[in-house]
Amino acid sequence: MTSEEILLDAEERMEKALEVFRNELKGLRTGRANPALLDSVRVDYYGSPTPIKNIASISSPDPQQLVIKPFNAADLKEIEKAIRSSDLGLAPNNDGKVIRLQIPPMSGDQRKKMVTLIKKLAEEAKVASRNIRRDANKHFDQSEKDKILTEDERDKGKEEVQELLKSYEAKIDDLADKKSKEIMEQ
Repeated sequence: MTSEEILLDAEERMEKALEVFRNELKGLRTGRANPALLDSVRVDYYGSPTPIKNIASISSPDPQQLVIKPFNAADLKEIEKAIRSSDLGLAPNNDGKVIRLQIPPMSGDQRKKMVTLIKKLAEEAKVASRNIRRDANKHFDQSEKDKILTEDERDKGKEEVQELLKSYEAKIDDLADKKSKEIMEQ
């Protein structure tokens, strides 16, 4: 592999790791109603697990409430069942047309637990990025052994991968800090 191919592969993989982290953060409760809170919930829809947003519209009429309006009223029961069985700890209120979810404000203890979880998720994303760096460095070493790259090109490539890692770790830290601040504000 050439230096450019190795760097491009590493950057694409680090971007995917960052995207996974972003999606994990979207699904975390912040004390405010956010339709992304339901992204991880799957409804048994004709035998296949389907995201709620694919079979219903989700809106947030106020900061403490989510309203789920299924495209087909027959899906209300299945959506309600999926929310009850999820680990969100929310009690759906089904009025026959829509499901209302009251999002209770989080206690200080819950907020601290969420911030701890965010730090854990951020560290997992950083570890994934470091593993990508390790793989890229192995590719540089192998390319140098195979006489595709010179020693200087290999060293320069490894430095570029390290810079790439630093930038992605900074992005991960930035996302984690923003989400932590959002959770800690009352």
